[in-house]
Amino acid sequence: MEEIFVTRPSMPDFEEYNEFLKDIWQRRWLTNMGKYHNIFQSELLKFFCAENVELFVNGHMAIELSLQAFEFSPGTEIITTPFTFASTTHAIVRNNLTPVFCDINPEDFTIDVAKIENLITEKTGAIMPVHVYGNICNVEEITRIAKKYNLKVIYDAAHAFGEKYKGENISRFGDVSCFSFHSTKVFHSIEGGAACFADKKFGKKLYHLKNFGISGPETVDAVGANAKMNEFCAAMGVCNLKHFDENISARKKVFDRYIENLGDIAGLKLNFVQKDVTPNYAYFPVIFDEKFFGAARDKVFSELAKSGIHARKYFYPLTNAFECYAGKFNPEETPTALKIAGQVLTLPFYPDLPLETVDNICKIIRDVNKL
Repeated sequence: MEEIFVTRPSMPDFEEYNEFLKDIWQRRWLTNMGKYHNIFQSELLKFFCAENVELFVNGHMAIELSLQAFEFSPGTEIITTPFTFASTTHAIVRNNLTPVFCDINPEDFTIDVAKIENLITEKTGAIMPVHVYGNICNVEEITRIAKKYNLKVIYDAAHAFGEKYKGENISRFGDVSCFSFHSTKVFHSIEGGAACFADKKFGKKLYHLKNFGISGPETVDAVGANAKMNEFCAAMGVCNLKHFDENISARKKVFDRYIENLGDIAGLKLNFVQKDVTPNYAYFPVIFDEKFFGAARDKVFSELAKSGIHARKYFYPLTNAFECYAGKFNPEETPTALKIAGQVLTLPFYPDLPLETVDNICKIIRDVNKL
């Protein structure tokens, strides 16, 4: 039985990548902002239409070091969402900052902008919204709130690579937008990440932080980490960026097939493309309402697993319910997120997923509905 996982990395032609490998082998410059790091950075700058782009070893370090670069005082409150991957919350906590959890909008699962202002205190330093499944936050309202209260905005844009809102690349919103290029993402460089921002002084801090605080051969004028992207990852990024548009076209076909198969089933909430958003079809989440569908999310999860189909409860549990934060946060304070986390299942979704496999996945879901 073939195992079907929720994602599968998109890969360029081996010979295309191998040409880069041959050059890397000959040059023996494997890291420390080498040739392909610089090419990838330059290509991303054009792709994002961004003013500045800094590359990182992964998306988490892009977020963690962006927070550090703002030099918030210890304990500063960062308003964010618990409906996200562990990285978002951990980055805040690892900077000795305090996450303040805002509930989510039940329609698109992003931070509920109507609830942000009630959470702002004299200790608030920033808002860290998360674009979820390729769904874009209400960037206009977040910008308004941030300006009103003089707050920084750090977007976790791990799911939003390549997307546009009203024709503008999503990388251009906020003080900084952080992207993940992990192999499971819609675009990847094996491992990697990037931060897009306008302020060059902020960028200088980021560069120092990712490179041990080194600013010259004999000068270390900041306390930094090691978060540099290596040449092998950069080369993969350069290759995959060339094929991004065809990747998205293939993902759309899988997306359309799921909608065709599942769109008429009562008790299912599907994730449609938002108005004014150029989508990347990053994930295919389904919300299962047991009352109307007739079965709980976990039942569907187990029935799919019996056939070797590994869907994912993404995001479950909420980050404010993690064991490592036991007693510090109360997930009941974000009831919408808590409810959605217990109902959501992301189905297998990648460009070369056979449409016949999509049909089979949907048949299993329909059969559960009939039990």
